[in-house]
Amino acid sequence: MSTPPDSEEFYKKLKGQLLDTALWPSEYLYKFIVVTDKEKIIKIEDIFNYLGAVIETKESKNGKYTSVSINVTMKNPDAVISKYKEVAEKIEGVISL
Repeated sequence: MSTPPDSEEFYKKLKGQLLDTALWPSEYLYKFIVVTDKEKIIKIEDIFNYLGAVIETKESKNGKYTSVSINVTMKNPDAVISKYKEVAEKIEGVISL
C-alpha cells in the first residue's frame, strides 16, 4: 500500500471491508516489506510498541528485503488505518500488503 494514487478512497474501501468482516476489537495482521535495513525495521516495530503486538521478521532469499508481520489486537477499523498511515509517513519505501 505504498500510498495508492487515491489513498483516501482506498482507506474508505478498506474501512468498509474491515467493518463487514470482523467484530471489533479484533486481531489484525499487518504485513510490510522494506529494504533490509535494521533502522527501518526498528522504526516499524516502534510504531507498534506497547500494543502487545507479536512481531515476526523474515529476510528474502537473497537478503535484499525483509517482511515484517505484526499480529495485534486493534480497537476498530479507524485504529487499523491510522497505523497504516503512520507507517507510510514514517518509513520511506515501505510496501504494505
